[in-house]
Amino acid sequence: MALMRRQSLVKFDAPLCETIIETPKPMAREVLVRIERCGLCHSDLHIQDGYADLGGGKKLDTTRGMTLPFTLGHEIAGIVEEVGPDASTDLIGAKRAVFPWIGCGQCRDCLLGNENLCAKQRFLGVAIDGGFASHVLVPDAKYLLEYDPLPVNQAATLMCSGVTAYGALKRLVDRPRQRNLLLIGLGGVGMMGLAFAHAMFKQKVSVADLSPAARETALQNGADVAYDPSEADVAKRILRETEGGFDEIVDFAGNEKSMAFAVSVLARGGKIVVSGLMGGNFSLPMVQWIYKRMTIEGFMVGTLAEAQELMALARAGKIKPTPMKEEPMTDVQKWIDALRAGKVVGRIVLKN
Repeated sequence: MALMRRQSLVKFDAPLCETIIETPKPMAREVLVRIERCGLCHSDLHIQDGYADLGGGKKLDTTRGMTLPFTLGHEIAGIVEEVGPDASTDLIGAKRAVFPWIGCGQCRDCLLGNENLCAKQRFLGVAIDGGFASHVLVPDAKYLLEYDPLPVNQAATLMCSGVTAYGALKRLVDRPRQRNLLLIGLGGVGMMGLAFAHAMFKQKVSVADLSPAARETALQNGADVAYDPSEADVAKRILRETEGGFDEIVDFAGNEKSMAFAVSVLARGGKIVVSGLMGGNFSLPMVQWIYKRMTIEGFMVGTLAEAQELMALARAGKIKPTPMKEEPMTDVQKWIDALRAGKVVGRIVLKN
């Protein structure tokens, strides 16, 4: 009997621990992938906690419908080990990245290709067992993306932080005013965004982060200017230096302070895309919203088609890899703790 090992959530707000079960057998169009790498993402922390912070002491319960033990992890790349009877046997042995944002396949959103918006979603590592394991069962072979000649680590991280950063930036392409761009929050997704921005935009790319190490890393990776949002009178200086503020901003942090900073340095007619999930609450005077003619759009993960677009860009060599560190899968809780403490620059990728 073949067994699979998992780093499982057995209790919310508690450390992951190893569980061992019989390896599942793929049915119909399902595919069993032996996991080589799985990236660690900030959203894994929210799932472990069992809630997201709504601000004002309020919490959004994220435990509903989840059965424990549960396997987190959604940035997956590996080798196809077995396929169901309705899937092609040619896939066996193929190296593939796994698109995790899988819908029910039946609803209006899924039929339009927007599985990432599905209310009955089956997101890997979020709703059904994911990648902090030796194997993962993927519902359909169509969610497997060829990644050769990319390194396996880069391929895995493109599936969440990659497609999130790409999709958020894509919401700013082809706007009438594109003098400048600001990326706020230089965690794993923000650093990915910096790499993609150079491939997607012609204008200068500025960044902002509270961490001096993150700002320095961003400058070494092509950022034109790096700002410290906590610096006194920084908004006034930015408005002066940019001649009125930024036309386009992506907030990869997504908390009260990052949004307040974004609004303070946004130009008239500008747009903010909020893609971070740090949480909290944000309020804005209605008059200011109208006066600045601002647009604010929330964004979380892209579609399968956007993942394929991004993978094609990366495979064509148009995207510089972001800083990554490879660690053993068995050490996942240690790195969850480090990420929670703000001690990770770039990405942690877990290896079996």
